[in-house]
Amino acid sequence: MNDILKSCTLCPRECKVNRYEHKGFCGETAKVRIARAELHMWEEPCISGTKGSGTVFFSGCCLKCCFCQNYEISAQGKGFELTEQELADTFLRLRSMGANNINLVNPTHFVPQIIEALDLCKDKLTIPVVYNSGGYEKPQTLELLRGYVQIFLPDLKYFDTTLSDKYSKAADYFESAATSIHKMAELSGKPTFDENGIMQSGTIVRHLVLPTHRKDSIELMEWLGKNFAKDEIMISLMSQFTPVYKAFDYKELCRKTSTFEYNTVIDAVNKYGFEGFIQSRTSAAKDFIPKFYDEKYY
Repeated sequence: MNDILKSCTLCPRECKVNRYEHKGFCGETAKVRIARAELHMWEEPCISGTKGSGTVFFSGCCLKCCFCQNYEISAQGKGFELTEQELADTFLRLRSMGANNINLVNPTHFVPQIIEALDLCKDKLTIPVVYNSGGYEKPQTLELLRGYVQIFLPDLKYFDTTLSDKYSKAADYFESAATSIHKMAELSGKPTFDENGIMQSGTIVRHLVLPTHRKDSIELMEWLGKNFAKDEIMISLMSQFTPVYKAFDYKELCRKTSTFEYNTVIDAVNKYGFEGFIQSRTSAAKDFIPKFYDEKYY
């Protein structure tokens, strides 16, 4: 499977770089790099619960979002290398800490290595694996994860191609994300939960409401409502936008999302009766951005 890294086409960029010799569009070679692996309490309640989600933050990214809260690792190269065995050991470490799941954050460009790591430990893992991504995926790559991932947690960022090109350098974002979310829902099946309300399988579609762009958010909710049954997926609506990184290059992004903007999108979600989560307005703060590391620290 790792032969795909010789001419990488894992993400929609299809840069075809030999990642054994050079960095791909994502900024990463064939060597796995992460910047943090810890219990995380700030995911959706059915993901974090009271014990926490075992999050592994991967370095690099196939998107170029100007407002990325994790820009230190997605764009600025922070992180440290792990072998596939060390990655497997990291998954087991998180399980031993009581994690409800293994939460792979921004994993797209390391899918073959993640599968190898899961093969090394999946018999001992005994908790669900979460694929937590920006939504910019290829169904062919997602298919590789069949039987390995139980929960998908994709973003659905934009409907308008002009916005996705402007803010994330991906004019084809919606086309790719829409197709991939259908694939995720097919792979995961309908949401299921254990006796404590912790998710065991299913897809939660996340959307961050951007300032000045509530109409684009409403169009996304309309699309979801017309393409998925209300029990087929869940929706997590986020209000945590805080200007960071290159967001300040755009006047319209130099503020937090207003209560009015957020509430109009909530109305659009409620129209279709989806189960899910509405984020508290107090979540829009830099304090919720975790600490990242350049060297292995555990």
